[in-house]
Amino acid sequence: MKIHLKALGCRLNEAELEQWSQGFRASGHRIVTEAVDADVVILNTCAVTQEASAKSRRLLNRLYRENPASHLVVSGCYATLEAEQVAANLGVDLVVPNSEKDQLPQKVMQAFALPTMPSLATEPGENSLFLRGRHRAFIKIQDGCRYRCTFCIVTVARGAERSRAEADIIAEINQLAEQGIKEIVLTGVHVGGYGSDLEHSSLYSLVKRLLQDTDIPRIRFASVEPWDLPDNFFELFANPRLMPHMHLPIQSGSDSVLRRMARRCKTTEFKQLLAQARNSVANFNVTTDIIVGFPGETEQEWEETLAFVEAIGFSHIHIFSYSPRAGTKAAGLANPVPEALKKQRSQMLHSLAEQARLQWLKQQVGKTLPVLWEQQKSDAGQTIYTGYTSHYCKVSAIRHDQANLDNSISTMRLTGLDESEGVLIGEWDAV
Repeated sequence: MKIHLKALGCRLNEAELEQWSQGFRASGHRIVTEAVDADVVILNTCAVTQEASAKSRRLLNRLYRENPASHLVVSGCYATLEAEQVAANLGVDLVVPNSEKDQLPQKVMQAFALPTMPSLATEPGENSLFLRGRHRAFIKIQDGCRYRCTFCIVTVARGAERSRAEADIIAEINQLAEQGIKEIVLTGVHVGGYGSDLEHSSLYSLVKRLLQDTDIPRIRFASVEPWDLPDNFFELFANPRLMPHMHLPIQSGSDSVLRRMARRCKTTEFKQLLAQARNSVANFNVTTDIIVGFPGETEQEWEETLAFVEAIGFSHIHIFSYSPRAGTKAAGLANPVPEALKKQRSQMLHSLAEQARLQWLKQQVGKTLPVLWEQQKSDAGQTIYTGYTSHYCKVSAIRHDQANLDNSISTMRLTGLDESEGVLIGEWDAV
């Protein structure tokens, strides 16, 4: 049978797609890139914001219209929080809640009586990531979160913390490496909490084992809560296989807003953490999340956030305008910020974030860095490759010979910046 996999939202959802693809392929089924070609279409939904839920609904309807003859399966946070509504949606054949999604391939095969074959029936070395145009694999190391930030609905949808065994994670990464993957991203709902439910395990110990027991060239982190990292964590980055970039969500630059959010990191602690990172690892890249217009956000608190962002120098900021979510404590907080003011503040922050991004990229010009090439295109008879540095900066370069560099790593000298596209220019001849 032909299976089409689609995800919205976080990198954890993408990691789950890869796990499902492995389960289906091990039973002899094939992953296809287009929904119209599939016998089964599976959507992993998101509900982190109201807009994410709306996107999930729209995509669900679109997938049904594209292929009404297929079996339509829905999972993820939106499907978990609104299970009855999703199940009643036209064309939906099966809803798999987050609590059961680790068994999704088996549930799908049982529900639709799909034939199975032994794993030897699958093509050796086949990797669905490449079929779906992906070059880095997202590795789910844990699920759930023990904290309750007042704005977050994901903890409701995902439940308690559950960590995967280190041996299972290592085995998955080694399998992906054998299939040609060069870069993995460790992901979860609460990545820094990895091992909280296991004996003698932590994110630190897991990374040490990955560096020891795998040969994958590049290891990254998805979003990691800044309060979870031990003082010696950045010593790990002495190994060049650990990429010098982390996404550390702060959510606000005002301590009083952070208290209302029930965040466990103050701005001074965040600055100290970044100082540790940048003192340990030259040119360390930090990105973050900021929520604009959290209930009660005063003009002074907003000015504190702008000053904080300007002082830190993030290379990228995911900016969210606050929207209340039923079932969260923040939905009942007093003094909501008017929509017009949220929009105004969001525009201000976008402008400041763009300045910081360009400043960071300009600092990369003149450096010599390794780049993982992910895409190529022809333009006016030239072959142009694009990829990402170890610091997760996008690079474009012209290749004058016919060598196929897809999914390979080259050391490049960064000679310029296309400011309109936010892409660094690399040259082989300059190395």
